[in-house]
Amino acid sequence: MLSVGIRFAIATLLIGIWCVIQQRSFKLTLHQHKLMAMAGVFLYCLDYSLLYAAQQHIVSALLAVLSSAVIYFNVVLRRFVLKKPIRIEVVAGATVGLIGICLIFVPELQGMSATQGLAAGLLFALGSFFSAAIGNVLSEKILDTQVSVLQMNFWAMLYGVVVTLGIVMLSNVPLVVPNKASYYYSLLYLAIFGSVIAFGAYMRLVQQIGSDKAAYVVLIYPIVALIISTIFENYIWTVSSLIGVLLVLVGNAIAMGKLTLRRLQRKVS
Repeated sequence: MLSVGIRFAIATLLIGIWCVIQQRSFKLTLHQHKLMAMAGVFLYCLDYSLLYAAQQHIVSALLAVLSSAVIYFNVVLRRFVLKKPIRIEVVAGATVGLIGICLIFVPELQGMSATQGLAAGLLFALGSFFSAAIGNVLSEKILDTQVSVLQMNFWAMLYGVVVTLGIVMLSNVPLVVPNKASYYYSLLYLAIFGSVIAFGAYMRLVQQIGSDKAAYVVLIYPIVALIISTIFENYIWTVSSLIGVLLVLVGNAIAMGKLTLRRLQRKVS
């Protein structure tokens, strides 16, 4: 949690500096601040803290499969919180993508055994994904009020940082920061590319296509990881992983409305 807090503190500082350079206004209404605070706590505090807790109990392959739950949570919460209709193509695309993710990680899932902390890991994971879904829907609600992405990320991250570091300080756990340079390189990478740039792009997606469609990126992450692993770690592709990647891409096309069952039938025929 300390690393999460430091990561987003650096990101908040960089976004704030950029806002000052661009002469962007930091002013928001009290109601907007309340929404920002809730979005920040769920998206930048609970989501990541619970996710890292889950990774100490269950393998990353299972987490990748479970992460698809974010999309379903988003669809339901978006309907009840924002009163926006459920888009069937998103549910259908997410289901096809989920099957693809399962095929990609078949070897890892087959080799997985029940551990003493499995139940705790599953609860932490579901808590993380549910928190992410709440944060996503609240972010869409905020962005619908013509708040800029920069304002959104600055304030939400700031509130998330305050709560995260507050919990760390109140926990009375000894604060031990690694002395290896690689830790700080990784932290800077996550702060700049994984937070400032990635969340800037992600929130723009939320603003343009909605939090339900934007959440499909969680099924794209493993494909990027496989490509990187192929280049640097000599990952060996299998038939199931190739079919899995294809299904994830088809699911993405369905979720974005670019591929319907009728179009698919025409292409197959």
